[in-house]
Amino acid sequence: MINLELKVRDCDPSATVVACRRLGARDEGMLRQRDTYFAVASGRLKLREDLVAGSAELVSYRRPATEGVRVSVYERVPIDASGPLATLLASALGVIGVVEKRRHLFLFEHVRIHLDDVEGLGAFVELEAVLPEGTEVPAEEATLARVMRALDLDTRPAIATGYLELLTG
Repeated sequence: MINLELKVRDCDPSATVVACRRLGARDEGMLRQRDTYFAVASGRLKLREDLVAGSAELVSYRRPATEGVRVSVYERVPIDASGPLATLLASALGVIGVVEKRRHLFLFEHVRIHLDDVEGLGAFVELEAVLPEGTEVPAEEATLARVMRALDLDTRPAIATGYLELLTG
């Protein structure tokens, strides 16, 4: 799967929630997530655990460390139990870091709006425009640009790395 991503610091999370609602984004509620990152030869491999629902998935992805909107290629595999698999992966590959966050999720068309409160880092807005099969990137860039303008993100500096790099770098 492919998506377009953008991440910026959120200097006023309450105002961002209001802007999401004004945009007409659908409020999907709060999530609590723990991402455990494993050492791999290329890209990233993480075990994402939903700490409220008790579900988990493995996510493998590749994306450039560039500022602004970037393309991410990823695969997701749901798993039944995170405990034994996390132990096995940690033993076989090694853990390079763990990121825990509270995420307020909004949806607008094909754009996932993540209002994240990351332990040890603070508040961020992360946009992910999921590219449906056969969709052209420019069409999704237009939708993403619309969300960026509505949330006043187009004037803020974008972050070129993920939360893991921000915590460990």
